[in-house]
Amino acid sequence: MAKDDLLKMDGKVTDLSGGGQYFINLENGIAVTARLCGKMKRFNIKVVVGDRVSVGVSPYDPSHGLILHRHKI
Repeated sequence: MAKDDLLKMDGKVTDLSGGGQYFINLENGIAVTARLCGKMKRFNIKVVVGDRVSVGVSPYDPSHGLILHRHKI
């Protein structure tokens, strides 16, 4: 699935897990697991607990996502 086909939602990072998994609470109250997209890995952008992020969620499996952008505070 292309990155353009994902549903973009905003949320807040609540917890980290091993292997690059992030637990995110979306604005609508749903909790998802997500990982960093390739450009965030390439440019070494760090995401920590408490950061506001934009998450791309697949319409086929809304429990997993891809962190697309870290918002500035």
